[in-house]
This record gives sequence, structure tokens and C-alpha cells, in this order.
Amino acid sequence: MRDYSAPLRDMQFLLREIAPIDEISKLPGCGDVNLEVAEAILKEAGKFAGGVLSPLNVVGDREGAKLLPGGEVKTATGWKEAYRQFVDGGWNALSCEPEWGGQGVPRLVSALVEEMWNSANTSFALCPMLTRGAIESVELKGSEALKRTYLPKLTSGEWTGTMVLTEPQAGSDLSAVRTRAVKQADGSYLLEGQKIFITYGDHDLTPNVIHLVLARTPDAPEGVKGISLFLVPKFLVNEDGSLGAFNDVKAVSLEHKLGIHGSPTAVLAFGDGGHCRGWLVGEENRGLEYMFITMNAARYSVGLEGVGLSERAYQVALQYAKERLQGTELGTKSKEKVAILRHPDVRRMLLLMKARTESVRAIAAVTAAAMDTARCHPDAAEKARSQAFVELMIPIVKAWSTDTATDVASLGIQVHGGMGFIEETGAAQFYRDARITQIYEGTNGIQAADLIGRKVARDKGEAIKEVIVQMREVETALEKERDDALSAVAARLRDGVVALEQAVQWLVAISGADVRRAAVGAVPFLELFGTVTGGWQLARAALISKRHLAAGGDDAAFYQAKIQTARFYADHVLVKAAGLARTVVSGADAVLAIEDEQL
Repeated sequence: MRDYSAPLRDMQFLLREIAPIDEISKLPGCGDVNLEVAEAILKEAGKFAGGVLSPLNVVGDREGAKLLPGGEVKTATGWKEAYRQFVDGGWNALSCEPEWGGQGVPRLVSALVEEMWNSANTSFALCPMLTRGAIESVELKGSEALKRTYLPKLTSGEWTGTMVLTEPQAGSDLSAVRTRAVKQADGSYLLEGQKIFITYGDHDLTPNVIHLVLARTPDAPEGVKGISLFLVPKFLVNEDGSLGAFNDVKAVSLEHKLGIHGSPTAVLAFGDGGHCRGWLVGEENRGLEYMFITMNAARYSVGLEGVGLSERAYQVALQYAKERLQGTELGTKSKEKVAILRHPDVRRMLLLMKARTESVRAIAAVTAAAMDTARCHPDAAEKARSQAFVELMIPIVKAWSTDTATDVASLGIQVHGGMGFIEETGAAQFYRDARITQIYEGTNGIQAADLIGRKVARDKGEAIKEVIVQMREVETALEKERDDALSAVAARLRDGVVALEQAVQWLVAISGADVRRAAVGAVPFLELFGTVTGGWQLARAALISKRHLAAGGDDAAFYQAKIQTARFYADHVLVKAAGLARTVVSGADAVLAIEDEQL
């Protein structure tokens, strides 16, 4: 299988045109990273992703992680060495706060780098992603003592972090968490309980693992309002920063999974020996509130997994389609065998992979730029507008990108034909790895429910209406160009926006009156919004490309491809918007009418 090659030209286009990094770099406290520096970072990250992480992807898939008889977890061959290079190169600290040793690079840049890690080796990339979540939790509500003790080494990557939520009886419903935390005289807590599905819950990459654990105190109220957040290290930390005694938290088993084999997914036992100590993060009974704040960042990162896996699956399928000779050219008299790339249906599949991948990459980039603006912009109103856009887009980045990854990876198998069903080509691994992304950090159904409830109905559709205004501005600009391809894109975008607006109006009207009918339409609505948003971003790219072509200069082939990709997306993906809107508005009756025993 061909190793990964970072799509630097498309990423450069995003930084220059779609989400201009030079605008972000002007914001106070957003890092002194201009276009030149950003492109240099991407170039070096691409080298590391392709040269170090990518060759280990298949190794991790075939070997997996192993729980040794002594209770320690061993990662796949080469993992420790790669992690050391990762940390020594400063990659773990890329977008972390300078106060704790980070580089403070804007999220826009680090998001594109994170996509590379996921394209090259999703199982590896999960480790620094979870560490970042732990860092954000401690930064958000940790005491000064916790920050001083843990943030420098988490930021450097000397230690790693986890997010420890799930229990056998508490999956999506975290109100059922039973892990107990009892306060001690010294202010620490003794924890006891078992957690499941803990990504990188234990491993041999670093000497310590710092767990952020949801648990209940003895007098906590029932339900979600009685959950607290605790920091629990694998090894206690002495006052001088050195490692102390083992803290009675251990992996008792590793899950046998469909994909992401290189990532150890652990069942963790806390306090089997009665001496697992943890420290409260923030206030008691507010742990779920804190966790959900940091979980938004994790959900965004899972969306980047989707973008990365889509890109990798596309690259491998494209290479195979160029090399595989089969059949003759349709519509010619030639008897010469041609690459399957020349067959119309294979071209259609490849274009669908390319268009959807580029669309979700662009969505993720504009969302990252809005994150930076919401964090750094000096104007309070602009900060609020950007934050509203981020919150609206998080379910799209997470769910639509990961839906795309599964669809694109499945298409990659199809492009390979029978060879796609054979593990040696690598196509199947991308599908297996992608499938979990639709499930963890909140299933995509939960993302859809969050979208229609908290992000659309709650504010009467105000945030999404602002986005619709921007979509219509692009549609108008396309029509003014008087170009056949751009006019076709404009027409499809106009129809998509009309469909989206109709669905929004219906959801706002129905949500208060009949929440069950609205809930049936949640997933189709998310698909509708993702579809139209992707079309909007590709339409922007086509408009910019047309103007570059009119001005002359280099890279004409790249800009022409941008226009054709937008046209393909408009004709093959955006056209589904009207049908999705009909499903949102009219699709509840059959779902709610059928009896349980009829299912």
C-alpha cells in the first residue's frame, strides 16, 4: 500500500483563500503565525506524517496493542520510537498554551496538521488527541496546584492524558455513572469503580498516564447533576515532580475491536486495592458540565479523523485506479486495455470521494478559523458571532465528516473491486478504522439531536439563518460571473439553500409542539445541513478559482479542477437536498405509527 502524501496544495488554498491565516494571525493572542510560517509547519508535518507515522499504520493494524501477563500494555512495533520523535519534534505542544510550554499555534493550522496525523495513522493520532482533551479540562477548571504539577508534562507529551467517562451501564446516558469518589482529610478523594472503552487507558509510550474521570461523591444528587470530575494519575507525583507510588488504577483487559487496532482501548479498574487517589477538578457535581465544554473540542477532533481517513482512502483508491488495467475504453474501437480510471463509473466514484473529502476539509477549516476568532478577537460582538457559528458547526464537523469517511472508505473498497476485500491492499482498514468515528464522542444520532435542539430550535434558528445569508451571497456572486459551470453550481446551491431553509422553518415550528416528530428528522436534517454547507464551501472555492484563472498565472490545472469538483458536487450531492428536506418535514408518520412488535 502506498504511503500517505499530505494534500499540501489544497491545504495551502484553504489557508490563503477560504480561511485566510493572515487574518487570524492579526488577532491578539492568536499566535504570530503568518502564511509563510503556517505553510512551513504544514510541510514539515507532512514529512513526519508520511515518513514516520504512515509506515506504522499497517503495523499497528496487524499487531495491535497487547495486555501482558503482568498487567502492562505493550503498543505495536515502532510505536514508542515514533511517539518519542513526535514529542521531540514539538508536535504535541503545537497548539497548547505557551504558559505551559506550548507553541500557541492557531487552531486553523493545528487542525490541518491533525488531519495529517489521522490520514497517516488514526490509531496513533488518538493518543495526542486525548492528551489535548485532558489539558483543556485542567486548564478550564483545575486548581493552580494541578496546573503546575500536570500541565507542563502533558503539554510536552512527557505524560499522556485520557477522558474516562463510560461504564458498562453508562454509555450515552452518563447519568448512570456509578464510580465513587470519597473525600479524604488531605483534600484528595479515594476512587472506586470500573470504566470501559478508555482510549489509550494504558500503554508503554510514557511513564505516566493522567486520567480525567467522571465519578460520584457519596452525597451527590441523582442524575447528571451529581457527577464530578477528578484527575487521577496512574502514578502519584512527588513534590519535586518525580513519579511516586503506583496509584491503584490498572487495565484489566483490552477490547478486541473492528478497527483502530493500534490504539489500546482499555477496561480500567480504579481502586481495586482501596488506594486510588484523585483530585477534584473544579467544583463537586459540575463534572459533566466541564466535560461537555472540553468534549466539543474532542468532537471536532473526531471530525478531523473523518477528514483524514477520507483523504487516505481516496489517495489509495486513486493510485490503484491509475495502475489497474482492465477492459477497453468505452466508446472507442481500441482493443488496448486501459486503467480503470478511464471507466466512467470509476471516475464517478473517485470524484465523489474527492469532492466530499474536499468539502469536509473546507468545513473543518472555516470552523477552526471561527474558533480562533472566538478566542482572540478583541470585539465582544464578533467573538459571540464566531462562537455561535462554532457551536452550530461542531455537530456537522463531527458527524458529517465521519459519515463522509465511512462512505468514502466504502467507495474506496468498491474502486478496488475484489482486491478491496483483501486486507493486503489496505482499503479495508480505512473502512474498519472509520466506522468507530460515527459512534464515539457522542454517536452521530446524538450529534443530530444536539443540532436540532440546542443549535437550531433553542435560538429559533437565528444562528443558522446567518449562515444561510452567507450561502445566498455566494450564490449571487456565482451568477454574476456569467460562466456556465458556475451558473450550474449556483442553481444547485440555490435549490439546496431553499430546501435547508424550509427544513429549518419546520423544525423551529414543530420542536416545541411535538419533539418526537422533530427527533425523527434529526439525522436527515444533519445530512441536509452538511450537504448544503459542503456545497457552499466548494462553491466559494470555485468562485475564487475562476477569478484566479481570469487573472492568468500559474496553477491553472488546480483551479480548473476546483471548478469541476464543485460542479460535480452540485450535480451529484447537492441535488439530494430537496429529498432530504422532504424527509425531515414529512418522514415522521411511518416511524411513529408502527408498533414495537411490528418492527
